[in-house]
Amino acid sequence: MPALFPAGYNVGMQRRALPLVFLPGLALAQGPVTIFAAASLQEGLRALVREWAGRGREAPRLSFAASSTLARQIEQGAPADLFLSADEAWMDYLQARQLILPGSRVNALGNALVLVAPADGARPMPLMRGQSLLPLLGPQGRLALGDPAHVPAGRYAQAALEWLGQWGALAPRLARAENVRAALLLVERGEAPLGIVYATDALAAPAVRVIGEFPAGSHPPISYPFALTRRAETHAEARALLAFLAGPEALPAWQRHGFTRPR
Repeated sequence: MPALFPAGYNVGMQRRALPLVFLPGLALAQGPVTIFAAASLQEGLRALVREWAGRGREAPRLSFAASSTLARQIEQGAPADLFLSADEAWMDYLQARQLILPGSRVNALGNALVLVAPADGARPMPLMRGQSLLPLLGPQGRLALGDPAHVPAGRYAQAALEWLGQWGALAPRLARAENVRAALLLVERGEAPLGIVYATDALAAPAVRVIGEFPAGSHPPISYPFALTRRAETHAEARALLAFLAGPEALPAWQRHGFTRPR
């Protein structure tokens, strides 16, 4: 499902209304919970939402995009109750602007970073310092990844390529996607011979295969913080849903979709 408020959406009316959200004692409507979630969380979150609704709870509304896009939409007044980020930096961004409910932030999940190719493409190989990926790209091929300028998966990928000693050589050969799922799609369609994505993304895409996993020390730890927004301060259902999604009861479902315990 596309983001509820695409990049560039005019949310001037919401921005003007924001100060009302912070009035002490303001009673907010207890409508459906709206979750803004990193694109890489799609399969796991949809499964858990189905489980939640199967218990007789109201199904939340879901909006998936790059964490950076979602954070900026929340900053502009988009009506999110929960923000599930793919890195700490964009949660920090909102917290610094007092848009995250104090005390609600939790480090919920971890992930791994992998190199993928089309299912009939390159063979698996270890990823080691000094190793060149250029031969696998061929004369015209590009390496697909989330744009490191604003996509968390792209920043992790840049760090891993710097660890390999290949960032300088590969920077001109990048296909910079708007989010990690868009990067994965380029590989699935055969439009890029290689891509760097999360392990969970690769697990959800039978048309690609993992040909290498980047060592944990090659990039900052991949962390998914979850939190309530200030808008959800009095939303009891949002609090309950956050406790479920970030709690031990949901962890087995997250793990079935490739996520790990947070480091």
